[in-house]
Order: sequence, then C-alpha cells, then structure tokens
Amino acid sequence: MKNVAIIGSAFAGNKGAAAMLESAVTHLTARHPDVHITHLSMYPGSDADLNPYANVTVMDASPLRLGVLINSGALAWRFAPFLRDAIRRTVPEVGAIADADVLLDQGGITFVDGREKYLVYNVASILPALNTKTPVVKCAQALGPFEGSLNRWAARTFLPKMAAIVSRGAKTQEHLDGLGLTNTTPGADLAFTLELSDTDVQRADAVAGTFFDSGDVVGVSPSQVLRAAAEARGEDYVGEVAAQIDILTEELGRPVYLVAHSTRSKDDKLHNNDLPVCRAILARVKSPEKVFFPDGELSSQVLRSLIGRCDLFVASRFHAMVSSLAMGVPTLVLGWSHKYREVLDMFGLAEWATAASDLDLDAFRTRVGELAQQSGALRTAIAEALPTVREVAMSQLDVVDKAAKFSQRSGLSHT
Repeated sequence: MKNVAIIGSAFAGNKGAAAMLESAVTHLTARHPDVHITHLSMYPGSDADLNPYANVTVMDASPLRLGVLINSGALAWRFAPFLRDAIRRTVPEVGAIADADVLLDQGGITFVDGREKYLVYNVASILPALNTKTPVVKCAQALGPFEGSLNRWAARTFLPKMAAIVSRGAKTQEHLDGLGLTNTTPGADLAFTLELSDTDVQRADAVAGTFFDSGDVVGVSPSQVLRAAAEARGEDYVGEVAAQIDILTEELGRPVYLVAHSTRSKDDKLHNNDLPVCRAILARVKSPEKVFFPDGELSSQVLRSLIGRCDLFVASRFHAMVSSLAMGVPTLVLGWSHKYREVLDMFGLAEWATAASDLDLDAFRTRVGELAQQSGALRTAIAEALPTVREVAMSQLDVVDKAAKFSQRSGLSHT
C-alpha cells in the first residue's frame, strides 16, 4: 500500500476523532513504512499546525470546499477524463483521492435517523471516491437505525457501494444486517488502540501537577451536544452538571477532573467544542478550587493519560468513554445514542449506560455510589475484556489492506 486518503476525522476539535486518526496513521505506517497518507480535513488550518507526522499531508476538505469543489471535481474526473490534469491543478484533493489505494471514512456516526442534517456531509465524504473509483472502507463507526425515509434511501443507495463497512458494535451490525448488506465486518473503535509514549505521559504529568495524588478523583466529561439538546427542551444542562459535580465534591468529598474532550481553542464556535460548556459549568459549581479544568487544547494522548489517573469516570462524550475504558477506569455513561451502549456491551457493562435526560440528581447520586462500590469488580471486567476489544479493533486494518490490495491489482484508483 503506497497511498491512503482519510476523511471524517481531525487532529483539532473532537479528540476522539484525533485518536481514530492518529491510531490509523500509526498502525498503517507500522505495516507499510513507505505509505503516504492524505488527510482530507474539515479544519485544514488547525490540522496542518497540529500534524506531527512526516508522511501525512493535510488537505482542505472543509465543508463548503468538499461539498462543492471536491465533489464537482470528482464528478468531472469520472465523466471528462480529458480534464484530469486541470482538475489535479485546481482541486488537488481530487487527485489525491484518485491516487489513493483506499479511502478511509472515519466519521464516528453516520447515516443515523434523527441526524438527517448531517446526511449531506455523510454522502459528500464518500462520493468523490466513488466517482474516482477509489475503494472506500468505513472504519468502525455507529450507523443506523434506518427507519426514516430519507436516511433509509441514502443508506440503501450508498452503503452497498462501500468496499467494506466496519460496525462498531452489535446494535450497529443489527441495523446494517437489516439492510441486507453483505460488505460488513464486526469491529471495534480504532481509538482503543491509541498508543501513549513516555513523552505523552510526561506532558500529562506537567499538566496535572499533584492533583491526582489523592487517588480518588472522579472525571466528568460534559458534552456540548447534550447541552444543545437539553436547552432545546428548555432544560438547564449547565446547572444540572454543576449540581452533579457538587454531589461529587461536597457530599462525597471527591475532587473532580472536568474534561473538555472536544476543543477548538482558536475560536469560540460550539461545534466539536466543549470548552465553552465546561467554562460555564465551572463558573456555577460550589467549590471550583476542588475542580481541575485544563482550559485549552490537549492532545488525545495527554487526555487519555489524564483520564487514566481517575478513580471513577462519568462520560457524556463517546471517546472520553473509550479512553476511560481503554485505561481500565470504571465508567458511568450519560449518553444519547446506541453507540455508547454497544461499546459497553463489549465489556459486559451495558447497564452502566443511561440516557442523560433520564437521570435526575437522586438517580445520579445513587448510580455514582454504586459505581464506587463496584469499582473493583468493574476494573476486573474491563481488564479481562480489553485485550479482545483491542484485537477486534486492530482487525479492521486487515480489511483496509484487503481493499487496498484489490485496488492495486485492478488499477481502479488510477482510472
């Protein structure tokens, strides 16, 4: 494999997406030392600044450019071959996709009922590769359900055209099976394989100072997505999370690590950015001195190292949950989608997922107490399941290799 293109993830913004991206880069490079990777980024400026890999080139796939120029260029590539040299010059991203042996779509959740506003992006991310005849592998992600007419049409139209789809859990696999697809493979999130170096740990040490020395820290990862949904219902999400933290600090006497797992430190936009909601929460807790909040952008590796120092974890961001499980930390999940429960299922811990809107303060108090009481057994369960989960996650690289080898044999990506 010589050339790979990746879309749907980013170094900036959602650090779960960064973990998926960096895991893919690390493992593909280990398997194929000469591979060149084109990262088609929704945040090209920030990602170019954050890119630490010599074999990765960041190109501009920001939403407007992707939807208009890249998709139009790829359509012209398909139907007007005589224009290909001009397309390479004017829309180089199309040439990079055409030259790739495979395109990895790392969208964490795609083609899902209730998220129809993202369908255009879901399709726009894969359509250029279909038009340049580059095989597409949808890396482990949540998909479905497909009951809505528009989403079902889109899924039935485009998902069968993928070279392979890696499901991220049993519920997603069930949704895909319901479409009668034959190009699916059960998998696990590639972020479970994120590697931490000694340097990453040292950087986390520098951020943490002595905060975790007590050994009884509870990590709390809020979500701007949940805030927006709650406020649309007329609820005070910031106040609810602040009250949860007060239970931890005032009633249970536990310090709290407040985690912004999606960060855009260069602007105040709310998409993929938990910094504003964390700041608002911190401003309303009773004892802010008992809360550790690194207000800025940390790498996915540093975040994982810090999360791993917690005694317990309360996650509302999906990949904060992945990091806590990857580090063996007992975790209570307050989420909004099947994507949380299906991952906890891999550890036999689905009972620890609750819809955030269903948990009042009394129920939160009870569940956190149960989490603390059962923490020893939960750590054992996570430790026993984790090697298998990582192995399953790594197996999707074989799927990628297979798609790329077919592309190389057939010359599909260069026609």
